[in-house]
Amino acid sequence: MDLYDRLERLALDLWWSWQPGAGALWERLDPTTWAALEHRPVALLRTLGRPAVEAAMDAEGEALLASLEARRAAEDAAPSWHDLAGRPLPGTVAYFSAEFGLHESVRIYSGGLGILAGDHVKSAADLGLPFVAVGLLYRHGYGRQALGPTGEQLTEYRTYDFADYPLVRCEDAAGAPLVVEVPMAGRPCRAAVWRLPVGRVSLYLLDTDIPENPEEFRGITAQLYGGGVEGRIQQELVLGVGGVRALAALGIEPAVFHLNEGHSSFLNLERIRQLRASGAAADVPAAIARIRPNSVFTTHTPVEAGHDRFDVDLAWRYLAWWADAVGLDQRGLMALGHWPDEGDPRAVFNMTFLAMATCDHLNGVAALHGEVSREMFGRYFGSPPTDEVPITHVTNGVHPPSWQAPELVDVMALELGPDFRARPETDAVWQRVAAVDDAALWTVHQQLKVRLLGLARAREARRRERLGLPPFPDRLDPDALTIGFARRFAPYKRADLLFSDLPRLLAILEAAPGPVQVLFAGKAHPADTRGKELVAAVHRHSASPALAGKVLLIEDYDIELGRALTQGVDVWLNNPRRPKEASGTSGMKAAMNGALNLSILDGWWPEGYNGQNGWAIGEARAYASEAEQDAADADSLYRLLAEEVIPAYFDRDKAGVPHGWIRRMKASIATCTPRFSSDRQVIDYVHHLYAPG
Repeated sequence: MDLYDRLERLALDLWWSWQPGAGALWERLDPTTWAALEHRPVALLRTLGRPAVEAAMDAEGEALLASLEARRAAEDAAPSWHDLAGRPLPGTVAYFSAEFGLHESVRIYSGGLGILAGDHVKSAADLGLPFVAVGLLYRHGYGRQALGPTGEQLTEYRTYDFADYPLVRCEDAAGAPLVVEVPMAGRPCRAAVWRLPVGRVSLYLLDTDIPENPEEFRGITAQLYGGGVEGRIQQELVLGVGGVRALAALGIEPAVFHLNEGHSSFLNLERIRQLRASGAAADVPAAIARIRPNSVFTTHTPVEAGHDRFDVDLAWRYLAWWADAVGLDQRGLMALGHWPDEGDPRAVFNMTFLAMATCDHLNGVAALHGEVSREMFGRYFGSPPTDEVPITHVTNGVHPPSWQAPELVDVMALELGPDFRARPETDAVWQRVAAVDDAALWTVHQQLKVRLLGLARAREARRRERLGLPPFPDRLDPDALTIGFARRFAPYKRADLLFSDLPRLLAILEAAPGPVQVLFAGKAHPADTRGKELVAAVHRHSASPALAGKVLLIEDYDIELGRALTQGVDVWLNNPRRPKEASGTSGMKAAMNGALNLSILDGWWPEGYNGQNGWAIGEARAYASEAEQDAADADSLYRLLAEEVIPAYFDRDKAGVPHGWIRRMKASIATCTPRFSSDRQVIDYVHHLYAPG
């Protein structure tokens, strides 16, 4: 096999995306083209062509390729965690999600839900689980954010060429391209099935943009969360019903179905239909009793708008075929998506209720979120004492190889050994983090900050050039205390809390013994008017004379920018209204890179904070009003900045090394890396939800 073919084999599996050195291998072929193609190696090889690729591969590049090939061969040959654990799973887990954030090169994600799903899949691959994932293949992905001259959020949809992705079209038993059929309001909708390799596991993606469909159905998978309410139910039918049919056509018989949010709840309707059609269940209750024990449902939000709901007429138009197939009338169908004591048959059909009606295993995504979910849904189970509501939790995690800077890992490995990240949090290796050389750790952190600031400058310069604005007046400073805030601009996340008392903020910055800068990133949902107002408000503050050079809003928040931010900032700011943050995972990524969380005690942070590895904003209590809560949290944030965070950062020795700050960095890395790894998360699912007992 020649060099080009070997590179193509590497490119056709997203395994490369979390391997140290792989990005550098692709970049050395042609840095400009690599950046322009948004880090898509399949597209890079096709664009450059075989002669140019082979000419660009020098001895160092060949050695790097050979090392990656050897690493993959060694992984495939060695027993996996699942093997060593005695193969605890009863069979294949099928994990359904509306979005997957695996890498910036594959645009089938929106935000936190998708990033979590992508990390779950990568850990399943690393652990060697019998596991497949199912999602949708979006021609235009999710809206890309562009900022206008005054910070107004503009949403752009781009057309992605699937030939640029590491995809393989699935075939049926006769060798023809596999197509599955989904009933769609009385007509057949057809979906092609693609396979995207992710290390040891496969992600199957359904695509309705095929010639076999009428034009209106071809657009069902055009945009992630696109098409309004009717588009949403169409997508969810393709995901749930089409996904189950695709697995059956591929000969995959899952032992466990995992529903990542309510978007995929229709998959259990299809399983019920199959049991009734085969005669394996006498009626719908009997079919539900059959599927419940191996169905897992994860809810991700305590916010009402996060639970998909459809009115009766819309739900009946798209589900009447199913009700007829299983012998239910409209009232019987709608009852599956209602509160059990619901007296109004015209009430909306709730996808979360459908999941709870058909799944035995229910969980939130952090300990606090589990408590909130039990309170929210206690009525569904007859209002027992809250601690008896059958909803547990598995705290989210993130995939360290995808998010921890390799340079940081190299410094840690000098003291801890090369495999330290595979050790559980109880292992003594984590106590040795304190012995890592301060100066070496600080040098690497500063290098990562410089890289982040370079990306921030480039994005702002590109925005200004596009808009015909004056060049970026660059005042970004690698010696400044750099605070990062990056997440979806939903109102409850309070992106503008830092600016609540502008005179107080300015006084804090003026009194600081050194420069302080704040980098913001994040987008609002295209239909979220209030969220878009927050984007514009943050930009307005960044452009004000008082804060110019101290605050920057970076456009088009994506995985690439998220990785640079979590690796390069000094402080990670997170200030949602408690308890509306189900988990949040960006702070975990920052913590693993030595950034110190400055966060409300919400989501995962109550489990992570120990007084030495960051700071807690405000109090873990209820307030009489949102206004009172906002005021109290803003006051706490300002006090912490002025009295603790800023002084600690600028407390240096004669060589300019902040040893006290670095102690906190080490505590952050040592406590958060093992506890909030997606490997730990997936292992928890295996033991407690996939194969309980």
